[in-house]
Amino acid sequence: MRADAFLAAADALPLGSLDALVGAGGLVVVAPHPDDESLGCGGLIAAARAAGRRVHLIVVSDGCGSHTHSRLYPPEKLRTLREVETMRAVSILGLAAEDVTFLRLPDAHVPSAGPVAEDAARAVAQAAAACGAGAVFVTWRHDPHCDHKASAAIVTLARSHMPAVRVYEYPVWGWTLPPETEVGPAPTGLRLDVSAYRATKVRAVAAHESQTTDLISDDPQGFRLEPAMIERLCGPYERFVAVLA
Repeated sequence: MRADAFLAAADALPLGSLDALVGAGGLVVVAPHPDDESLGCGGLIAAARAAGRRVHLIVVSDGCGSHTHSRLYPPEKLRTLREVETMRAVSILGLAAEDVTFLRLPDAHVPSAGPVAEDAARAVAQAAAACGAGAVFVTWRHDPHCDHKASAAIVTLARSHMPAVRVYEYPVWGWTLPPETEVGPAPTGLRLDVSAYRATKVRAVAAHESQTTDLISDDPQGFRLEPAMIERLCGPYERFVAVLA
């Protein structure tokens, strides 16, 4: 199926409840970079916490690839900033510090296989076990960013350690794919109505100031989330594509 048709179908997935999506347990969100959790799953996290469910976030990369030419924010300082922003964002969504794990793998070089990927997969499985997860959520395997693809591959590796846990993928950058890109069969899964949490999600996204403002002013080539991208991802629904066994 072409990417444009796939994503249109994802926009039309049937609506489901949190129970239908996750089952009775908690959930794990796997974010390739600090901010993907808010962009792709901010409504899900807020809804789950409002329902009293346990949620654990795993941030895979160190986020140091967003502003590689900044002298004001060299890599270690940028990593610290992005982790502080993440903690601010997820506190808005209802998470505490102990609900977040930073794996700090190198941004733009997250491995899809090998010992480091296997260690990351074990971290995902351990988090799922610790919060009694009914489901794990990770970025779509066809998102046009290497770390998003690698994070999906890591969760695939983790499945052997958590065979009873459902896996879903959430598109973040998928809408930037060339429309004719082949991405496999039509999606199955569910949409979650997060309209009650839209304002909360927007606040969480905005907490990532290094990605949404000119906070880092000395790198004209640095990454900046476009308002249209934020608006696209902060609508009334979040889309979760089921990964079949």
